[in-house]
Amino acid sequence: MTKTTASARRLPPQLRPDQPPPNVVDYDQSCTGFSWDQARGALEGLPDGRGLNIGHEAVDRHAAGALGSQTAIRHLARDGEVRDVTYRELAAATSQFAQVLERLGVAQGSGVATYLGRVPELYTAALGTLKHGSVFCPLFSAFGPEPVAQRLGLGAISVLVTTPSLYRRRISPQRADLRDLDHVLLVGEPDALAPLLGPGVWDLRALLAEAPSTWEIPPTRPEDPALLHFTSGTTGAPKGAIHVHEAVVAHHHTGRVALDLHPGDVFWCTADPGWVTGTSYGIIAPLVHGVTLICDEGELDAERWYGILERERVAVWYTAPTALRMLQRAGTSLAQAHDLPHLRFAASVGEPLDPESVLWSQEAFGQPVHDNWWQTETGGIMIANLRALEVRPGSMGRPLPGITAAILARGASGAVELDQHGDAVPAGPGTVGELALRPGWPSMFRGYLGEEERYRRCFQGGWYLTGDLARQDADGWFWFVGRGDDVIKSAGHLIGPFEVESTLLEHPSVAEAAVIGIPDAVAGQLVRALVVVGPEHEASPELARELVGFARARLGAAVAPRSVGFVDALPKNRSGKVVRRVLLARELGLPEGDTSTLEEGA
Repeated sequence: MTKTTASARRLPPQLRPDQPPPNVVDYDQSCTGFSWDQARGALEGLPDGRGLNIGHEAVDRHAAGALGSQTAIRHLARDGEVRDVTYRELAAATSQFAQVLERLGVAQGSGVATYLGRVPELYTAALGTLKHGSVFCPLFSAFGPEPVAQRLGLGAISVLVTTPSLYRRRISPQRADLRDLDHVLLVGEPDALAPLLGPGVWDLRALLAEAPSTWEIPPTRPEDPALLHFTSGTTGAPKGAIHVHEAVVAHHHTGRVALDLHPGDVFWCTADPGWVTGTSYGIIAPLVHGVTLICDEGELDAERWYGILERERVAVWYTAPTALRMLQRAGTSLAQAHDLPHLRFAASVGEPLDPESVLWSQEAFGQPVHDNWWQTETGGIMIANLRALEVRPGSMGRPLPGITAAILARGASGAVELDQHGDAVPAGPGTVGELALRPGWPSMFRGYLGEEERYRRCFQGGWYLTGDLARQDADGWFWFVGRGDDVIKSAGHLIGPFEVESTLLEHPSVAEAAVIGIPDAVAGQLVRALVVVGPEHEASPELARELVGFARARLGAAVAPRSVGFVDALPKNRSGKVVRRVLLARELGLPEGDTSTLEEGA
């Protein structure tokens, strides 16, 4: 199957009479009739008009009602133990955590960070922090000492929840330099943490056991800070994106529209809790909808994952393209050997989903995986392939109701063009330009921590500039081209890495591919592909030449890679994105810069 065939195919909606109808049936009507005021009305708000709090919407309102005895979180431990936590139990535990913060003298608005894997205490800490009125900051558990200390310092974090092992190896040696860190709450067996306890270091479970299980959430304004997510740029210190409690309006709306969550669903988001997806859609959105979320402590293993989908009767599955490609490598027959009649909707996040993976999922699961697009800064899904719409493999989909997106023209310098009135100039139909959004959605970030000027530069001509390049087809579907700093300029051509990578992935020997631009005195940049071959294939000069010819036949000589190299693995962050700047640095023998967000061994 050629790329042209793959990306041109249109897959009709996979709707079955034994499943609930889509939450959005008529896309145009939903967009026309939507308002954010209406979306706010779908939430309860704090009692007595005290405001809006994420913790209340996600837990307490359910615990006090008909869902109190329903399972909120099903924790699957590495050793096979299963632990269910009901909404009523979660409300009690999160109230105890809020009480712990209060008893420790933590002021509202203070930063509380988790440095944990997928364990129940992470959810207790996250939601208890929000109920207390403090700011929740998740940190990736694979961070080494320097990146975690950098983020704790930048965020002025006063409370850290972590394990004895992580504290002993990565925090304790530099504790004296973390002047804002007042309290460390350790999660683990008493024998492991006892030697570490002392001034400012506490046994969290002991504190929780002593705390009351009731808590009155203080007045919370919609614009009060709630979440702090760090996102790394290509250079310099990580950026701290600030989100507010009103973000829950978008979490609820996007969970309903983009992920098609229904009452009674079992939902599984495979994203690591240290990143924004693991918070927005691994914690908040499913709980706000009152569904049961799966918390799997294990790592990716094809047989384990299919077992979870089958055994837990997962209805909605949110995963990453990297994971899907690893499942592909395990074979379609393994997927088809599992009975998944409850799987109603599958979606992808983290990086663009190549057309071949969409078509593979149609074969393996009887339905396509639905790609969507958003950023740490947007706080929630902005553009998506909806359940009731056809899927165009390779496309991000269409803007959600309430979101206005456009492609803006860029000048020769790469900056967005403005007319004489200071308004941004739209790009023509099908033309590559910068993807931009009209500000005003509730989960839009409210600033970069301590970087007001950097935040202001994100907005021009009445738009939020995403830094991503894309195009829009005549029917309104959006197609990702690449990050503005990843797009390759070769002999006057603008070449999007995603297009070339998707083509290479069609070759049977290619398991993964990434494309970069190598500096060239004549052409400006030359396209080079780095490929990971499949388990049944071998890298060789002959295969490299074959792949170049394969790409040229489909893309043309101007776009296809001039050369192909082979690597054992591509550098990716934990959300699955290929970090091309690291690949380029390795190819050119230059310093790799900040690699704190990379997967171990990448």
